[in-house]
Amino acid sequence: MNFDFSDEFKLLREQARKFLAQHCSRTVVRGVFEGGAPYDAALWGAMAEMGWLGAAMPDTYGGAALGYDGLCVLAEELGYALAPVPFSSSICLAAEAILAAGSEAQKQKYLPALIAGRRIATLALAEGPGHPGSTDLKTRVTRGALNGTKLPVADGEIADVAVVGAADEQGEIGLYLVELAETGVSRAPLKSLDQSRPQARIRFDAVRCERLAADAGGAGLARLIDRAAILMAFEQVGGAAACLDMAKAYAHERYAFGRPIGSFQAIAHKLADVYVAIELARSNAYYGAWAIGSDAAELTIAAAAARVSAIQAYERAAAENIQTHGGMGFTWESDCHLHYRRAKLLATTIGSAPYWKDRLITALERRNTP
Repeated sequence: MNFDFSDEFKLLREQARKFLAQHCSRTVVRGVFEGGAPYDAALWGAMAEMGWLGAAMPDTYGGAALGYDGLCVLAEELGYALAPVPFSSSICLAAEAILAAGSEAQKQKYLPALIAGRRIATLALAEGPGHPGSTDLKTRVTRGALNGTKLPVADGEIADVAVVGAADEQGEIGLYLVELAETGVSRAPLKSLDQSRPQARIRFDAVRCERLAADAGGAGLARLIDRAAILMAFEQVGGAAACLDMAKAYAHERYAFGRPIGSFQAIAHKLADVYVAIELARSNAYYGAWAIGSDAAELTIAAAAARVSAIQAYERAAAENIQTHGGMGFTWESDCHLHYRRAKLLATTIGSAPYWKDRLITALERRNTP
């Protein structure tokens, strides 16, 4: 079976890379990273005008109706460019949750504004250490009021609305929409390894909330996480590819003993190993894109395989990029650490590698059990 993208989406990738090369330079990334703003509002607005925020959304809500192949392509290119925007939290997580589990009224209320970039959303599941699919949530909903604390919440300080995982009075897990301007919501920034992906602690004290109409409980939450893992894997593959390109370019231009350092086996073999890791991750991510688009039964297997291989590829590529640059690779002025920080942050977002390895093994065992 061929999991490759069509010519239409390959053209979208080319156009996206050109657009981001023009609008998302390292100056833009560093401006956000060094505390200029929590995200680049100009880039976010331009992406909305291009229709990227609604790539996979139906045209009923103002989306581009490109399907998940288009969303995956964009996630990969945004990862390549280190784009300092809340695309992952607002579009790949929160908007996807509303689309999958919201009522028609909830979709009409929230999706057009998210697609247009007028509002930003986030998905708040974590309550500190633990895996994202945990059903032991301390955040509770009692008589329509939400109480509890979520951390870390990606883009939690800039979000207008949150989709919050919580348990009801019977202990059933559900997803709840919360307007973050409501009385009883308090937010505080958390230190983040990657300042271009700000994290926050959000406390809810008897806050009004609205349950997503068709969230399907814990099973629905697990499916949402699987889909998000595939989209994040594309972002990681894009970041890993950027690291490899940076290392290759430097290995061609940096000379030692009268020769480019890329001609030495010690460098060439390490970069070849990085290339193999990236292509493995890319093939698993493509498999995941097919699983999302076709609503395949093996979605969990595809998601876990994509997530594990993408974590490994991005972390390896980011580390080898620094090593290839030698002493200057460790300096603040070098851009190498920007990808290293992003790789480390994404590796722990929506579950770490051990969690996804366990999930993959469990899913394979379940499938192979007669």
